[in-house]
Amino acid sequence: MACGRLLGGWVRWAAENDMSDLSDFSKTTPQLETVDAESIPTGIAPGSSSAKMKFGDVAPRKKNIPKGLWTKCGKCAELIYDKDLEENLKTCQSCGYHFPIAARSRLASLVNDKSFKEMDAGMRSVDVLKFTGAASYPSKLERYQKSTGENDAVITGVCRMGSHRIALGIMDFSFLGGSMGSVVGEKITRLIEVGTKKKLPVIIISTSGGARMYEGMFSLMQMAKTCGALAYHSEACLPYISVLTHPTTAGVMASYASVGDLIVAEPGAMIGFAGPRVIKDTTQAELPPGFQTAEFLLDHGMIDAIVTRNEMRDLLVNYLDYLSAGLPKPKPKLAPSKKSS
Repeated sequence: MACGRLLGGWVRWAAENDMSDLSDFSKTTPQLETVDAESIPTGIAPGSSSAKMKFGDVAPRKKNIPKGLWTKCGKCAELIYDKDLEENLKTCQSCGYHFPIAARSRLASLVNDKSFKEMDAGMRSVDVLKFTGAASYPSKLERYQKSTGENDAVITGVCRMGSHRIALGIMDFSFLGGSMGSVVGEKITRLIEVGTKKKLPVIIISTSGGARMYEGMFSLMQMAKTCGALAYHSEACLPYISVLTHPTTAGVMASYASVGDLIVAEPGAMIGFAGPRVIKDTTQAELPPGFQTAEFLLDHGMIDAIVTRNEMRDLLVNYLDYLSAGLPKPKPKLAPSKKSS
């Protein structure tokens, strides 16, 4: 009964008061602020999740770093000004990481100014086996000759380092991975033979992925040929210093790179015959930390010293002073005497 009385009272109140405004209220729509279409970023659909940004969010601004000015260190991620990197012989001043360096740049850092006389500079590889594939061997040779400015993967010649006249060979990894084909083997063999004939110490700086597969057995024959020339050089009691840089592997490491009277390496260089993955899969054993690095080989007696690139020239001169102590000094050339009339 109480509910009936309450309902009846509400009906009488509604009849006495005008309720027309309620109908108008139900038909009204909220007024929305219009947005200019040009103010919506292009490429973002309105209402999409990518268009919703939290308050205070700022779109990241991409920094455009010009190429050829800065290089990121492969070890410590430090940004290095390219000019400073070149002046420091391609080594990081923060962590000592050694970047790859061209053979000509390495040559300039080691020898006395204008003393290098190159040998066999015009010697070029040929496609003996005529292998076919995605790219032919001659086309690869032509491409790398254009990109490096060299005819093959090694530079050889006679020069002066400090007070010593030496026979020097420097490999270039940027030419087909520094692989050893017939030309590389022949140039190194001739270099050693010139050193033996002229009673000069021999220094070979290696960086290579091994024998060149495009030449098959002809590239493998260079291993025996170079080691044979070094055997004659050793019989003449002449010193041979082998410098191993990153990387020195496979057929090069299994031949002339590992038979030096003194073997030194740059820090962190990868040195070995087969790669770590192949060795791990073959032996089914976990490899020790630092396996096949210069530091690991030094600890296990495979090399004699680790020398940084900035110290290489001075220490090589010291090594030559010691190893060449008993060698006969070359006689200076005398100017021809003028005959009196």
